[in-house]
Amino acid sequence: MTPITQVVVLLSAAVIAVPLLKWFGLASVMGYLVAGVVIGPWGLSLLEDPVTIMHATEFGVVLLLFIIGLELQPARLWVLRRVVFGLGGAQVAVTTIVISLFAWAFGLAPLPALITGLALSMSSTAFVLQMLAEKKQLTSRYGRDGFAVLLFQDLAVIPLLAIFPLLSPLAEASQRPPAWLSVTAVIAVVLCGRPVLRFLLRRVAMTDSHELLVMATLLIVVAMSWGMESAGLSMSLGAFLAGVLLADSEYRHELEANIEPFKGVLLGLFFVAVGMSANLGLVGTQPVLVIGLAVGLIMIKATVLFALGRFSGMEYAAARRFGLYLSQGGEFAFVLLTLAAGQQLMDRETADLLAMVVTLSMALTPLFLGTHERWIAPALDQTASRPFDEIKPTDHRVIIAGFGRFGQIIARLLRMRKIPSTVLESSFEQVDFVRRFGNRVHFGDASRLDLLRAAGAEHAEVFVLAIDDIEGSLKTAAMVRKHFPHLKIYARARNRFHYFRLRDLGVTHITRETFASSVDLGGAVLQELGLDATLAKRTTSTFAEYDNRLIETQYAVNRDEALLIQTAQAAGRELEELFEADTEIGQKTTQSADASLSASQPAIDLSKP
Repeated sequence: MTPITQVVVLLSAAVIAVPLLKWFGLASVMGYLVAGVVIGPWGLSLLEDPVTIMHATEFGVVLLLFIIGLELQPARLWVLRRVVFGLGGAQVAVTTIVISLFAWAFGLAPLPALITGLALSMSSTAFVLQMLAEKKQLTSRYGRDGFAVLLFQDLAVIPLLAIFPLLSPLAEASQRPPAWLSVTAVIAVVLCGRPVLRFLLRRVAMTDSHELLVMATLLIVVAMSWGMESAGLSMSLGAFLAGVLLADSEYRHELEANIEPFKGVLLGLFFVAVGMSANLGLVGTQPVLVIGLAVGLIMIKATVLFALGRFSGMEYAAARRFGLYLSQGGEFAFVLLTLAAGQQLMDRETADLLAMVVTLSMALTPLFLGTHERWIAPALDQTASRPFDEIKPTDHRVIIAGFGRFGQIIARLLRMRKIPSTVLESSFEQVDFVRRFGNRVHFGDASRLDLLRAAGAEHAEVFVLAIDDIEGSLKTAAMVRKHFPHLKIYARARNRFHYFRLRDLGVTHITRETFASSVDLGGAVLQELGLDATLAKRTTSTFAEYDNRLIETQYAVNRDEALLIQTAQAAGRELEELFEADTEIGQKTTQSADASLSASQPAIDLSKP
């Protein structure tokens, strides 16, 4: 088969398999692996040389590490240092020790057992972040800590990729570059790399050639990788160092955008090659062993992560999810196992078996998560639910329901003027999180009458409704309106629908959460584009006033979809005509002012010296 035919087969398999697997709710990595299995020796046998394809696409891993380095801004890492190096380091260390001991007990030699523990301690960054994003849990406690652990795992791969070739029996010590050369190369890159790279990029950027900047980006990655490899280290280390050196430069985002397409294609094809090399014969001949090891891997990692989560202060429910989300093997496990087998640090049969275990663990994780959320979590969370806080009677004039991004700003404004408030938050994870920063928040459901009475609703004057969940917000508003009609409710609406439902309940002081900030930003953009500050202010105030009148008009017909659409279209035309008239008046005013200024100036006689 010709090279161009192989490329067509590879790309076709990926383009078909990835969308199909994503439709079933699985990550892109699984799609690439399945594509490789289908076209490989254990599938349709369209391609039978996965090793050659893997070598050709391994540079995708190098580009991935360059991007990881770019995203590793020192300031960001410093802020997350405790959870990244504390929780993340503990996860990798404990998981590696436990799995290595099991592997040693099952007959592996100490070094292959240690490599097994290191490889299987990694979780899938792409897989976990996609699942968390789909469940909208990235901002939860276990979502934030999970991201920190994944970040440490990505960092931990760098030294492993550098160390494995040094341990390889393939190269004699005399053939390796001396150790002083490797140390000198790293020191030289760290000390001189940043000014040199920035100087190069600055000169290239002055040419205003996008193509040249793309080539310069590739040159930096390739040259740094080649340099580190020549000094006896790994290409991946060179790419990672290049990314770190440019992480806080003004070119960071453009470099990432330039590299992303190459990284995505090569890394995707690398996983296709991994799928092609997957030994499905093991599943057929030893199904109990493969499935048992995959389930065992998930149980070990989930148990370790659960214990570490509880030790770090997570609630039971959060720690369980923390353990389940990160319990699978990861894409870097394939990289480490492939490298270990290629460097003869581990026999090929063991590497193939572990690769199948990682693949199966990735496929099983969504099933375990679904089972947990549907059957286990409701039972456990119901029996181990955390009781609401006891609220001592106060004479606070303000009650704030919801202490997210919206409620926190209101509370801070009140605190600046020494106005005390009673804050209720229904998420114990959010309560625990904000309490770490010294905020006084009560864990409780503001829609419950007993808690409202305990919070002093009978004597308070203002009720700030800042609950993020629309249904919870409406339920709370109805409870307050019914039992505490004297309270003035100031509510936050997420959208027009939320606004209309709050109006139905009799709430009149409503702020749409993104409306004011969007209008302000629009005014700033108009001024940046050359519009006079006064005219920009009049434009935004006109738009805001008109939209506020429009939403009142739409509220009257919001239950009739046809009338609602008709009202919106008519309002758009009317507002456009209003702005056109305002523009004509402004132009006439400017022309009149220019004419008046010209008439008031004395004529200049050019004949006089």
